[in-house]
Amino acid sequence: MSDEKLEGVAFPAWSKAGARRRELANVIRSVTRRHEPPVDFGSNLKAGLGAVWGMSMVAYLAVLTGLPLLLAPLGATAALLFGQPSSPLSQPVNIMGGYLIGTIACELAFFAFPGEWVATAGAVGAAIVVMRALRVTHPPAGALPIVGFNGMVHGTQLFLVGLLSSVILIALALVVHRIPPRREYPIGNK
Repeated sequence: MSDEKLEGVAFPAWSKAGARRRELANVIRSVTRRHEPPVDFGSNLKAGLGAVWGMSMVAYLAVLTGLPLLLAPLGATAALLFGQPSSPLSQPVNIMGGYLIGTIACELAFFAFPGEWVATAGAVGAAIVVMRALRVTHPPAGALPIVGFNGMVHGTQLFLVGLLSSVILIALALVVHRIPPRREYPIGNK
């Protein structure tokens, strides 16, 4: 009987346990495979400093205005804006459109669904459907209904806070990505 080898580990070809081990090894390998290319230190540092600058400006404006501008989804927006600026999910239309749709879905679900947990789930699902249909998907904006139903901010204030914070981050991303090493942002802007 021949043995099949899987990266230095031999399993008998006829063994059911060996087949299960191979299948498990393949699943683990596919789940842990990284799809992002390596990035140089300068680009990584610039992304991190850009996010620090962006979130600091939002926080500073929050202190000046008394508005709760530091929403949890903004951390994910900053990660996309400064870390993955060439992603379609990071583009200005996706960010602003996503935040608008997330807010509208939150408000409509508040009136359409009977319980808070049902309304929250419905709003997140509806936001995803509409963002995808309009081709303005921005995953962090899918969390806005959760923010809205947790009672920190909601209604018009949620929209204004999300819009103002995202505009600040987008404006700073436009500046940061023109600093060497330069990145094209927004994409298709040549």
